[in-house]
Amino acid sequence: MKGIGRFLLGALKETAGTVLPAVLIALFVNVFVAQAMVVHGPSMQPNLHYDQRVMVEKVTYRLMHGPRRGDVVVIDVPGEDEPLIKRVVALPGETVEVRGGRVFVDGQLQEVPWTTRQGGPDYPPTVMPPLHVFVLGDNRGSSRDSRSFGPVSVDQIVGRAWFIYWPPDQIKSLR
Repeated sequence: MKGIGRFLLGALKETAGTVLPAVLIALFVNVFVAQAMVVHGPSMQPNLHYDQRVMVEKVTYRLMHGPRRGDVVVIDVPGEDEPLIKRVVALPGETVEVRGGRVFVDGQLQEVPWTTRQGGPDYPPTVMPPLHVFVLGDNRGSSRDSRSFGPVSVDQIVGRAWFIYWPPDQIKSLR
């Protein structure tokens, strides 16, 4: 009986010594480095679709630089049940206006290399406050974005959507 007890105690110690560090590392990575997110809703179509999984990296904006125009970001918006995924279209200090789903920054129409679907409400010319960005969905007619909740503080940005990893036949970078 003593031998079984010692064996079980040894197995428990070995398991805890392996599992606990693995759990702590996974928790550290999820909180500070990267996390997975599922795309819900049509707001980023045709570039992101329902149930695609994206990897969100959290290091760049904390250690290297702030958001850049065109970045696809995940944001926590007060009153929303889940984080939203949107595209940065205007930066701090810029004047942004949306007319017919088309974006004007500092009075200039923004031509973008990604596909968008026009529509949705207009937004009057507004200067972005310091440390705030303006975000829109790529499917402008079906997006709840800065036109409804206003500029987004950089503190509300969880991270930058880096790449699609699921489903496997759709793996690609979002840059």
